[in-house]
Amino acid sequence: MRRGAAAGRLVAGALLLAAVSMLPWLSGTDPALTVLRARSADQDPTPEQLDTVREQLGLDSGPFAHLLQWLAGLARGDAGTSWVSGEPVLPQVTSAFAVSLTLMSGALVVTLVVAALISARTVRLGSRRRLHHRGAGTAAAVLAALPKFLLASLLALVGGVWLGWFPSSGWQGPQSMVLPAFALGLPSGAMIGGLLDQALPAAFNEPWARTCHSLGLAPRLVARRAVRRTLPGVLPQLLPTVVALVGGAVAVEKIFNIPGLGRLSLDSALAQDLPPLQTATLFLVLLGVLAGLLLQALRYALIGPALRGGALPALPARPLPRRRSQYLLVAACAVALCVVVGAGLLRDPLQVDTAARLLPPSWAHPLGTDALGRDLLARLGHGALRTTGVAVVVAAVCAVTGLLIGMATRWSAGLTEVMSTLPAVVAGLLTTALTGPSVWGAALAVCLVGWTPYAAQSAALVEQERASGHLLASVSLGAGAPHRLRRHYLPAVLPAVVRNAVLRLPTTVLVLASLGFLGLGEQPPTAEWGRLLSEGQPYLELAPWTVLAPAGALILLSVLAMSGSTSAGRVTDRHGGVRRIRPGDVPVRAGAGTRETVPAAREEGALADRFGTAG
Repeated sequence: MRRGAAAGRLVAGALLLAAVSMLPWLSGTDPALTVLRARSADQDPTPEQLDTVREQLGLDSGPFAHLLQWLAGLARGDAGTSWVSGEPVLPQVTSAFAVSLTLMSGALVVTLVVAALISARTVRLGSRRRLHHRGAGTAAAVLAALPKFLLASLLALVGGVWLGWFPSSGWQGPQSMVLPAFALGLPSGAMIGGLLDQALPAAFNEPWARTCHSLGLAPRLVARRAVRRTLPGVLPQLLPTVVALVGGAVAVEKIFNIPGLGRLSLDSALAQDLPPLQTATLFLVLLGVLAGLLLQALRYALIGPALRGGALPALPARPLPRRRSQYLLVAACAVALCVVVGAGLLRDPLQVDTAARLLPPSWAHPLGTDALGRDLLARLGHGALRTTGVAVVVAAVCAVTGLLIGMATRWSAGLTEVMSTLPAVVAGLLTTALTGPSVWGAALAVCLVGWTPYAAQSAALVEQERASGHLLASVSLGAGAPHRLRRHYLPAVLPAVVRNAVLRLPTTVLVLASLGFLGLGEQPPTAEWGRLLSEGQPYLELAPWTVLAPAGALILLSVLAMSGSTSAGRVTDRHGGVRRIRPGDVPVRAGAGTRETVPAAREEGALADRFGTAG
């Protein structure tokens, strides 16, 4: 497996660098023209000037000759010089990388703290055997649905301008890290915390937890072991999160004017400045590989002995009932969203009235108007189906792709680590070069990188399933690969992947919105929620209703997604076409054509010893 993962890293890294190196030639515009405009802003250069730039940069030799030349210089410690500024590339990339690492460390701390706070209720009640109802998940849904660029603008305005607590622009040291770290860490922590909160009840329902409670052991000991039992299934989700905090923080870095690696990659890609873009991509790949190896080592430190010994029981599914208030909350969100969409569909989303620019909410315009005087309710309603429809298709494609790649565990680890480092903006530039700016081009770009969380999750769950006792028993009874796939692997992986896909639906909307804001996705004047957020962001202080309306719609969608994730996973468990052995039972051969189980009670003492919780 290690050789397959290493081969996957090498192949994926080589393909990624080759694709990035071809960007200037795939863009459909003359690279010499783009570079010359970036140098001097000359809109009408002469043919002689273009020929001089081509000869100076050697553009006639093609992309692969440039890639080989860059690799040869890299072996000597020389990453080349910038095509635009003429300065050495390595110092500016290392400086930007150091800034991004500092920002990532702060955002990672915020992510972990938020995830711990969201799952604290489940940990406290579960360790005391008082977990009888599911949490509403409203806080996680609201935080996960907050657009990072909108949250960054709000924090810069309130914490930086109004209150003056922290710098609102520039990079002046660690104090400049606080506001961007919160903007990046709050949504990421809500996503990780939501996944952890949904997995914890199954750990508290295992035989060892019941044994510990019957023996009167301290709740903190049970809580610590339950978190340790659940973390290995959630840790793979940290890989795309960590890398996104470096390479995917483009919007936040631009709002706070931070000279990070994500912003450098975007500026280099837009200017077709190839040497900095190649070097930044290489740094991101190395970061992704290193983060993947560290997370894998941590995972093995948590459950390594059980994985190697084939003694890891499957987490039993424990669907907890909801309180009536939670049903009422979900119903209220659904009704509110339907009312807003239905009322908006009755209005014209394209009617421009310059005399009604940025009007506040009123009877004539219940949600106000935008900068062109268009009715926000109409644009919100007409953009609902298109926004959610494209997001659902993208999420489904990413989930299926990640599931297929993740189940091929021999080489998927290296491929996932490398591809998770590709920023969605760079992927958008690559797809736009082939398809042109369109909503489906942006969807293709998201699909290129959006499958990595599902692949990492699938690979981890398949590895844990292979170490379970019931699977080893099936193999010993002669079960073939198709039987194991249908009866064991898919039931263990599919419900968790479906829940993850539903939870990430609002995030998919926001990623598509960021590409549209950069001119790589949905083009105006089409009504789309992400574009509404992007168009209203400059007017956050002057006319906050321009962003509150689409942000509120996303929050309602996120609450429904949080509620639907559990229902989707439960339906997958129930109707997946499989029937699994009861959690905790150990299948044994009883005779010809028969099969019996050893009751779970006999295994409780051994499970308690395995997790270090006995007596």
